[in-house]
Amino acid sequence: MRVASALTAVIIATALAAGIWSGVRYYQSAQTPQFQMTGKGVESLPEFALPDLEGKLRNSSEWKGDVLVINFWATWCPPCREEMPRFIEMQERYRDKGLQFIGIAIDDLEMVQDFHDVYGINFPTLIGGMEAVKLANTLGNRFDSLPFTAVFDRKGKTRYIQAGEITDEILETKVVPLL
Repeated sequence: MRVASALTAVIIATALAAGIWSGVRYYQSAQTPQFQMTGKGVESLPEFALPDLEGKLRNSSEWKGDVLVINFWATWCPPCREEMPRFIEMQERYRDKGLQFIGIAIDDLEMVQDFHDVYGINFPTLIGGMEAVKLANTLGNRFDSLPFTAVFDRKGKTRYIQAGEITDEILETKVVPLL
């Protein structure tokens, strides 16, 4: 019985250490300085399709003509949780002017659904795995940072990208003028 308890303790300690290291790695990458589009990534939004929380495939073309803010995030990412209320409030305030946030979660469907319900997210939330990571890389996320946000004008041209948490000031100066 002691061997089983010791083995259980080792497994738990290893799992915790791995989880903490993963969290530290992503937290550090999320602290990457903000940067504007400088030729890295793409000039315009590529076509993509990912499932939403109900499993319906959503295509990027359905938001054509809107100012798009695409945010890659995860439930376990502290800066992602910090910026989400800003996105919800801004979506509510500027929806009628053609602003559309799209959340792309790099996470487990059940965790995302719970997060979505608790926070009251008012914009489409898509679920992505490696396909979403590749899309983020294409958009300029060279270090696989979370959160990662890309802003596109009404014609689909890339206007701003940022690794790390977005502030109210950046949203006001980089997104609102596009409306």
